[in-house]
Amino acid sequence: MFSLFYGLWKYIFSKTEFHVLILGIDKAGKTTLLEKLKALYSNLEGLPPDRIVPTVGLNIGRIEASKTKLIFWDLGGQVGLRTIWEKYYEEAHAVIYVIDASCPSRFEDSKSALEKVLRHPDLQGAPLLILANKQDIDGAVSSSELARYLDLKELDERLYMFEGVSAYDGTKIKDCIDWLVEVMERSKRTDRLRARAGVAGSLNV
Repeated sequence: MFSLFYGLWKYIFSKTEFHVLILGIDKAGKTTLLEKLKALYSNLEGLPPDRIVPTVGLNIGRIEASKTKLIFWDLGGQVGLRTIWEKYYEEAHAVIYVIDASCPSRFEDSKSALEKVLRHPDLQGAPLLILANKQDIDGAVSSSELARYLDLKELDERLYMFEGVSAYDGTKIKDCIDWLVEVMERSKRTDRLRARAGVAGSLNV
């Protein structure tokens, strides 16, 4: 009887947990975004932008938003590190892809890396948030301009959004997270991951 009530209590009161990948080529602002998320949603003060160094490997951040636990995996974007990304695809509920909107000369590299991400079977159906970052810099292209440039063909059956943000000053960041939580909660991929976790849990009993 205790286990029955405990299971009911856990179901009602435990918060949903989602794993979100933060991807993009180097210098796009991924770690700045992660540190801003920490500052916006928790009592932790994120690192100031001038103290952030390029990620070699993985940074992890945890926040709570809309009564939901979010665990972010910020992965290094240098060419030699992008092969590591796919090791995290299978467990990810969604992807945030960050692009430096102030540097058009690197758009093609960003597009190529993103297309490879979207083709990977382990990310099938994962909601996608594409951020045109660094809107605080004069000359940065808008999210609509970036969307036209990328002209992605793999988005037809995927929940996605383009948004112009500034990871430096936090512009539009909370709006993006609200959208991401909402779409993850109704994503078929989330249902599949929950079902798989349930099967794994029953096998370990």
